[in-house]
Amino acid sequence: MDKAKVFYGTGRRKTAVARVWMMHGQKGFTVNGQAPADYLKRSRLLELVERPLKTSKLEDQFRIRAKVHGGGIAGQAGAIQLGISRALVQYDENLRPGLRKESMLTRDPREKERKKAGRRGARRSFQYTKR
Repeated sequence: MDKAKVFYGTGRRKTAVARVWMMHGQKGFTVNGQAPADYLKRSRLLELVERPLKTSKLEDQFRIRAKVHGGGIAGQAGAIQLGISRALVQYDENLRPGLRKESMLTRDPREKERKKAGRRGARRSFQYTKR
């Protein structure tokens, strides 16, 4: 494998982490060894993952291999999208403004809030009863 044609990007979303390798001049797309449609299952998530390539008009120019773990499939799809976007910027720095405008280079910082002591959840309290 020619190292000059391989581009790498790491994406994170919620608790999901995606490592994405893109090989220029080849075709194909795998997520954890499976086709993206089989792995992600929902068409909306598949569109989310392919959005950076469609925005930069480079759909059939890369072979993409993504390894993703943690979180659910929606968080994993967001992580893959960020990983692909970062790898595209590594391929061509001129793609950055278009991807930035579509907010595909911004890491979504929202994470689950921790459960607090003395409560049922992060914010939910027990039902008050006047005795």
